[in-house]
Amino acid sequence: MVVETERPPYEAYAAIMGVFVAGLAATGAVAKVLGRDPREHTALDLITLAAATFKAAHTLANDEVTSFLREPFVSGYAHAGGEDPAPEGFRQAIGELVTCTRCVGTWTAAGLGIAQVLSPRVGRILTWTLSAAGANDFLQAGFSALAAKSNEIAERA
Repeated sequence: MVVETERPPYEAYAAIMGVFVAGLAATGAVAKVLGRDPREHTALDLITLAAATFKAAHTLANDEVTSFLREPFVSGYAHAGGEDPAPEGFRQAIGELVTCTRCVGTWTAAGLGIAQVLSPRVGRILTWTLSAAGANDFLQAGFSALAAKSNEIAERA
């Protein structure tokens, strides 16, 4: 038996990808005009960008504080992540983007990279701040896990 499913919103996907590629191309052109050389960035910049991307993507796709951004593109109410994308068209395509940490992470990385090219001072402050917040998430999770394990061992003793 063949189950009919609705066709994914390929036109919306293509438009979204077109905006992504055009934005990167425009940034590259502006960088050339401004004399910004991407070779100025170091491995530390890449590591910091990766950590900042992790934090920003997680915040955008899961945190309640950003639910107002997801709300127009999900079914029902956005709250603390895990929402289902809206059922069709551009709303579905954008909903799939903003509810997926990997998907929105690509856009976040591009946005942070663009910020570093077009406004290096602001871009660097934003990237380092998000990176520190991401490191804080890992440290807090590690501390909580260690405290829980310590309490478990103490209760058995």
